[in-house]
Amino acid sequence: MSLDQVRHLEQRFGSGVYPQRDLLIVRGLGAVLWDEKGRAYLDMGANYGVANVGHCHPKVVAAITQQAQRLIYVSPTFLNDQRALMLQRLASTMPAGSGLVRAFPCNSGAEANEAAVKFAVAATGRTGLVAAKRSYHGRTLAALGLTFNPKYRSVVRDLIPKVTHVTYDDPEALKGAVSKETALVILEPLQGEGGIHVASAEYLRTARDLCIDHGALLAFDEVQCGLGRTGRMWACEHAKVSPDLLSLSKSIAGGLPMGALMMTEQVAAAMPKTGHGSTFSGNPLTAAAALAVLDVLEHDHLIEHAAHEGAHLLFSLRRLADELPIGREGRGMGLMCALELRKKCSPYLNALVGAGIIALPAGATVIRFLPPLVISREQLDEAIGALERVLRSEVSESGGDAEG
Repeated sequence: MSLDQVRHLEQRFGSGVYPQRDLLIVRGLGAVLWDEKGRAYLDMGANYGVANVGHCHPKVVAAITQQAQRLIYVSPTFLNDQRALMLQRLASTMPAGSGLVRAFPCNSGAEANEAAVKFAVAATGRTGLVAAKRSYHGRTLAALGLTFNPKYRSVVRDLIPKVTHVTYDDPEALKGAVSKETALVILEPLQGEGGIHVASAEYLRTARDLCIDHGALLAFDEVQCGLGRTGRMWACEHAKVSPDLLSLSKSIAGGLPMGALMMTEQVAAAMPKTGHGSTFSGNPLTAAAALAVLDVLEHDHLIEHAAHEGAHLLFSLRRLADELPIGREGRGMGLMCALELRKKCSPYLNALVGAGIIALPAGATVIRFLPPLVISREQLDEAIGALERVLRSEVSESGGDAEG
């Protein structure tokens, strides 16, 4: 089908809630996507962090194909070998000594964060919720309450739970918000949608101590920053701080919809049977894909690769921030980095697409880079070179809104 045909169908029958780029993607492999005309684009956003192991990784494709020929779905009320192995494997990846040995599989990061709220309320008997400004935790009702940006919450603001939002990476602000009424404190160790901001170890330790002192639970949202992206399996490992709950999703099943909430034995025991559930929880197809993804991360040494190549990416972005008048700051960790500009980033994102590079916004002035962890040094340098050329050139301010 042509670009015009696909555009017509999407605009005619879609809900219209997504601001779509005028780009028809029909194929992907590794860090590269292709349009219907065969033009290649370097995917420096891993499609919002979903393609950590790259697009259509052969081992993931093989696992999905083989499992689809055996059994695609069976209810979680039945036992299943793939689900059992996936649960065991997920628990084995958790930070040492964290006690995060129980999992509730689901379909997305938002669902994992919804589950975090429910499990926290069940475990504490409280309803107070604390999250950070600039946070993003999803678009279902409880997750919307946790998400800070009002533009996501305005339509249903009267339905979502009340949440206290505090300044990110400010220990004193946390101290003033957590109390004996708090059920849950949820934080991103590295904020993604909020602009790529890294939490200090002091901040995460303060959150841990406050939750212990007040009997609240601490959740880390690692939906975007987890699964090797920062150069460790879980971003909280950099600070050596473990939560009571950890939400994950995006890249865990190689592009299939899957999320999970990890929790301690004590938290899991607090939820009565049938107190929560999901039809597609831990279905065999996504479980098989997740096992393949975890194998690839380990056997292909992608986490170490993310640490090494991420240092190169961050150095390059900081150089551009220092050398170019339009640059403000380069920041991030591992292969989760950003360049903040002194102007709106949308025209530059659109110009990058013209140069064969797909990057992401993270706010009005921030260009975000979440490349697949399989990306090569040559591909990174190609993207950095294109970025530098675009920023040095004259780009019209009328380039449109590239936010997804």
